[in-house]
Amino acid sequence: MSGHSKWSTIKHKKGAADAKRGQLFTKLSREIMVAAREGDSNPEMNFRLRLAIDNAKSLNMPKDNIDRAVARGAGTGGDAVILEQISYEAYGPGGAGIIVEALTDNKNRTAAEVRAQITRAGGNLAGAGAVSWNFENKGLITVEVTNGDPDDVALEIVDAGAEDVEVEGTIVQVTAPYESFADVKSDVEALPGINVESGELALVPTTLVPLDDKGAMQTLRLLDALEELDDVSKVYSNGDFPSTVLEKYASDE
Repeated sequence: MSGHSKWSTIKHKKGAADAKRGQLFTKLSREIMVAAREGDSNPEMNFRLRLAIDNAKSLNMPKDNIDRAVARGAGTGGDAVILEQISYEAYGPGGAGIIVEALTDNKNRTAAEVRAQITRAGGNLAGAGAVSWNFENKGLITVEVTNGDPDDVALEIVDAGAEDVEVEGTIVQVTAPYESFADVKSDVEALPGINVESGELALVPTTLVPLDDKGAMQTLRLLDALEELDDVSKVYSNGDFPSTVLEKYASDE
């Protein structure tokens, strides 16, 4: 498993461990709100909303919170909020590219907070397109194999239309084409002996930037700091992190 994919797995596990934190529920609510605002408020008719709700449920977000976020996004709640999507591109301290996606009601505040974290870590903001050209829209699914051989399950997932699979222990990380992600996710969910832990639309790097131990740890800390910002919804990087650094990072968390 590449250093980038293993980082994705660690991020998901960390998110699950932090599920009781109010900040995480706020981020999940914002994603639900934007998805409901931009499409149908019925998740059966809005794939992005269905993904957001499924992920919120997987992290034990209460149903009342989910319903309230849908209502606010659809404009039917009494406290509807208008959030704007904005992204920033940057280079981390080790030279890897970083994309920060945010949902905010105050662009100036968000830009200042993102810039401060990146500058403090020794990175620098980049112009639009400087980093994003190296990323593609994909569907990502994290599967836990509860019964059976993970390698056999991975082959079944490939047959279901996955573009790539990587196995680590009982976890299978699945990459699916953006255009057919909904169909692939449905087919994967129908497989026996598995638990789909998460599914999301994401930016996946086409090439990776190798990082030495120092640069990798500095970059991981920066990515963590960015994800802690209230307005930030997702952070992507094309860093290739050494396994030894990732293991230390995971144990420190």
